[in-house]
Amino acid sequence: MQYRRARIKGGTYFFTIVTHNRRQFLCQPENVELLRNSLLYVMQRHKFEIDAFVLLPDHLHCIWTLPEGDDDFSTRWQLVKRYFSQHCESQYKSYVSVSREKKNEQAIWQR
Repeated sequence: MQYRRARIKGGTYFFTIVTHNRRQFLCQPENVELLRNSLLYVMQRHKFEIDAFVLLPDHLHCIWTLPEGDDDFSTRWQLVKRYFSQHCESQYKSYVSVSREKKNEQAIWQR
């Protein structure tokens, strides 16, 4: 799949992030806190502003403004997702294929 994305340095971007198979676990208290920590962790290392944020059980919407001269939102999302999956409680993790395990990837879902 080829995406068309506007890349504007210092721009404001709208995102929708959806959980795999629309599994509903984002609003669990421990995951709300973990998502907050994930965003703060990345924001300290790669500056950006969160202008708006809506969290629902199986997806989130947010608006970010990146710093002047920067359009790299994809690295920021990669780091947020990595932090979240690495620190997520074991009850939300599922089987990972051998190829994903070799890449140190994790699968998150609610049982």
